[in-house]
Formats: sequence, structure tokens, C-alpha cells
Amino acid sequence: MTELVIDGARIDSIADLYDQLNDLLMTGEDWRMGASLDALNDVLYGGFGTLARLEEAPTFVWRDFAHSREALGVDATIAWWREKIARPGFDVARAQAAIRELEAGAGPTYADLVLEVFADHPRYRLELA
Repeated sequence: MTELVIDGARIDSIADLYDQLNDLLMTGEDWRMGASLDALNDVLYGGFGTLARLEEAPTFVWRDFAHSREALGVDATIAWWREKIARPGFDVARAQAAIRELEAGAGPTYADLVLEVFADHPRYRLELA
């Protein structure tokens, strides 16, 4: 069984997460996945990089997840939503509602959203360590 290890101790930002995911998943490709939940979702469907070359679905092991959860927590998530608001055509009302929810102590953080993407791909096992 193949294990792909995410080193959570080295994740201090959303960009750090995608740097690691690119190193793990995009081997042999001449392009990199963007820092986007949609891009991660697409790559997990397979057909690219590492996942295209494996005969069986790997297990992802996310070490030091607690560190990542903190780094990808409320502050990072609010900043991420605010960046989205600045983009033309983005659903500003949705982002503002998400920010209000986070500020009230509820709502998913970026770490939660990443876990949701992995959960949408049950062929992969994700271990949080």
C-alpha cells in the first residue's frame, strides 16, 4: 500500500499546503495545481501526476494535523474569503456570510474545507495524525 505523507508541521499557510500537495501529487507533470479547492478536487479524480501512475489508491497520512488545523484556521480562512471578494464576478454575499459565520465562532475553516474535498473521494483513505 502506498502512503503519501503530508507534513503538517511545515504548513503555516494555504500556500504551504498546496506546495506540499504539488510535491506529492504532481510528479512528472510540467504544470502545478493552483491553490484552489476545486483544483485539489480535480486532481484527486486522478489522471494526473502521481495518482495516474499508481496501480491502487494511496492512503494519505497527514502528520501533525493539529498544527495544520491551526494554520488553516479562522484567521487564514477569513483572509482567503476576503481575497475571493476582491476577484471580479465572485459571489460577494456568499463570502461575506461565510466571514460572519467564522467571526461568530461557527462555519468551516480552510482545514475543514480541505477535509471535505478528501471526503468526496472515498477511494482514498486519509489518516490524521
